[in-house]
Amino acid sequence: MSLSKHINPSKLIRESKNSNHHHLNSSRESDSTSHPYGARYGITSIPKFHIPSKGTSAQTAYQLIHDELALDGSPSLNLASFVNTWMPEPADKLMMENMSKNLIDQDEYPMTQEIHTRCVSILADLWHAPSTHQAIGTATTGSSEAIQLGGLAMKRLWQERRKAEGKSIHEPGPNIVMGANAQVALEKFARYFEVECRLVPVSVESKYRLDPQKAMQYVDENTIGVYVILGSTYTGHYEPVKEMSDLLDEYEQKTGISIPIHVDGASGAFVAPFAHPKLLWDFKLPRVVSINTSGHKYGLAYVGVGWVVWRSKAYLPKDLIFELHYLGSVEYSFSLNFSRPAAPIIAQYFNFVHLGFEGYRAVAKDDLKNARLLSRALEKSGWYTVLSDIHRPKAKDILQENNHGTTDFDEENSENYEDGLPVVTFRFSDSFQESYPEIQQKWIQILLRTKGWIVPNYELAPDLEKVEILRVVIRENATEALVERLLGDIIEITQEIIKQESPTNALTLLGKHRRDNVGKMEEGSGSKYSGTYSRQC
Repeated sequence: MSLSKHINPSKLIRESKNSNHHHLNSSRESDSTSHPYGARYGITSIPKFHIPSKGTSAQTAYQLIHDELALDGSPSLNLASFVNTWMPEPADKLMMENMSKNLIDQDEYPMTQEIHTRCVSILADLWHAPSTHQAIGTATTGSSEAIQLGGLAMKRLWQERRKAEGKSIHEPGPNIVMGANAQVALEKFARYFEVECRLVPVSVESKYRLDPQKAMQYVDENTIGVYVILGSTYTGHYEPVKEMSDLLDEYEQKTGISIPIHVDGASGAFVAPFAHPKLLWDFKLPRVVSINTSGHKYGLAYVGVGWVVWRSKAYLPKDLIFELHYLGSVEYSFSLNFSRPAAPIIAQYFNFVHLGFEGYRAVAKDDLKNARLLSRALEKSGWYTVLSDIHRPKAKDILQENNHGTTDFDEENSENYEDGLPVVTFRFSDSFQESYPEIQQKWIQILLRTKGWIVPNYELAPDLEKVEILRVVIRENATEALVERLLGDIIEITQEIIKQESPTNALTLLGKHRRDNVGKMEEGSGSKYSGTYSRQC
């Protein structure tokens, strides 16, 4: 008899209830809805598939849902995500005060729309747009929507140019070029809007990111643009926007074909201006026509806000802008969504006012400092190889330039290290894998989760998918103390796995939640148990 079968836990619960459960439920319905815990006032199941015939009190509904959500992971220990999870209390208050506002209602909420416009202008200035007063851009739900809009604009401009030249826009059709390490939102654009997606293979030599030289093998007259990522989600490396731009300049000189660049700065567009100000990646490069970012990542707002800004109005085709006669006013829209909560945009503006340039710079530098600390410590263990490079000093000639001709090395200056996001990507070292071939790297992810940490283990981009990586994203709330605790748990787990001697025994660690006995008496410090004290329940 086979023991392997699919078991539906919901079905087991239904079949295990008393046969008269529904009868009891209906006879005490008025009482059962007054308290979240059914053991006190009745026996009710929380609705899962059908809306209940009668509701319950607001407090009861809150408690029921609140308790279920307690099963989620802790946002502060979620080191898998780039999304910001903390804002100061005044920002929380400001968001709550404006939670009911709809950004699209421009006539009803003119000051909210003014704040939206200010944010666009501030970002345009931060990214060196030619004219910040005439900047054009919009808030989005996140970078995914922003990327779609940037791609659509490039596609439409390509179509207009082809039509003007008397050429077909259907055969062979448009294509867009990006690295194989591209985040799924970039590929979504190509699939959803019928553009051929040309993925450029990545390699160890290209630092797991787009190789501009290889990318040139994929461009032609039907290329609507190149997506260049300022901060790969795999390893945090910035893709070389300047090098890509220079090669496309040469290509245009030879062929007369102009191919624009859209910079996906989902994370990096809020890091590079503050931590790597000398890096050329933004509108300083004429070939960069649009940039997107996520305000809810290193823009330090809560989830729900992204941005896309164009170099000038010339790069946003007019037929993508809709004139709306709505609620007594004329409004203009060029986003995929219509209604949009205003609170995240207001939170973004709060950060601009509250932090200023120096505040954002301080946060970026601190994030990178903590990422360097974790990177160095992991490498010093000998068990791990770090694939990200933000802890590695730049070449000597670049260091001399950064330090005004001197050879002195300022460890606190993030410009003295390789550019990138505060991301630590690591794997088992070659020597570790040779010594312990039976140990699987994914066990580290699983065992860290038993301690509350959320650290993903997954494969690198196509062509490197045989390489598994662990990735830690350092955000503002990932303090030095938290990094130290994380490292301690990684080292402890690795040591314990080695001691187990076999993969089967190693899995027994899943039930263990050991912590250092800091501040606790050592075993044997007290008198011997005499049996007179009750045991713990």
